[in-house]
Amino acid sequence: MVYNFTLSFLSTAKMGLMVRSCLIVAGLLVSCLSQGEQLKFTKTHTDMGVALSYEWLDGDNVLQSIAFELTKDALNEAPTQQANYKPKIAQRYVSVALMEEARKINPKDARVKIIPKRESIDIEVKGSNEEQVEAILQNLKTVQQKEYDKYLQTHYFTRFTTLFNQQAIKPDHVRYAAESVKPLVAASQAFYEKLESDSDSRAYFSLLLGWIQSIPYDTLEDRVVSNGSGYAPPVSVLMQNLGDCDSKAVLASSMVRAFLPSTKMIMVFLPNHALLGIALTPMVNDRTIEHDGDTFVLYDPTGPALIPFGQVSEDTERHIVTGRYQVEIME
Repeated sequence: MVYNFTLSFLSTAKMGLMVRSCLIVAGLLVSCLSQGEQLKFTKTHTDMGVALSYEWLDGDNVLQSIAFELTKDALNEAPTQQANYKPKIAQRYVSVALMEEARKINPKDARVKIIPKRESIDIEVKGSNEEQVEAILQNLKTVQQKEYDKYLQTHYFTRFTTLFNQQAIKPDHVRYAAESVKPLVAASQAFYEKLESDSDSRAYFSLLLGWIQSIPYDTLEDRVVSNGSGYAPPVSVLMQNLGDCDSKAVLASSMVRAFLPSTKMIMVFLPNHALLGIALTPMVNDRTIEHDGDTFVLYDPTGPALIPFGQVSEDTERHIVTGRYQVEIME
């Protein structure tokens, strides 16, 4: 009895169409919105860590400033890099595990061949006992799934189904945000301390958004075909003073989570953009979406357009109205 099974690896080079950059999306706003401008950025290494300071003009053309320090402990704790997803490396990782498992099988029971191919791994199991051969094959399938999941977890990737129903791999934005909250508490606190004592949460969002929107923009390559390159974790955005829309959205999510630890939050993916939503009581003119019975006020940290909290670009509005978006819950 011979059983064959082929394991295919997601090849990002074959998936998805290139998309327009988030920067263009932000540019499709009504002309009355001003553009964010970072006037000053300094990064100074200290005995305690790295001190960062910023100056920018807000939506009312008022000079704003902020300064905070990321301690060495925070820098060591936070994820700071995103590896490129390479199917060949993932395949090699899984192949080694399968070969090790195959060596445990008594040749008298079955003969196993693990055959790496261009974008897949073929498993061939030969034996006289059909049930035994099937059990061996199922075990190897389990090993494959476990090791592939382990590879993705180790390198901060996750599976992703696009709006075009393509199976793909992308950076694990939810995990990056969650693991960056504690390292960014001091940064979030610095914004809170600049507010008037009677300010509400919207004042925090207004200050935070103007700051992130003014951080220089790095064009997002397609989150599917870019293999993860271009995406920068929150602390890396701060250290590089540069970020694309996915990177800025995850940075904002981490900062807001430190400020509002229990409020429900979502990340909203469009075909060519990413923004955020939070379950605050909406005002009359806020743009909201419903998800799992909750109402989320949308906000867009991308820049350079200084889009106020609760508002979105015209292009984003068209995608929301037509249902061309996906939602991830930010833990």
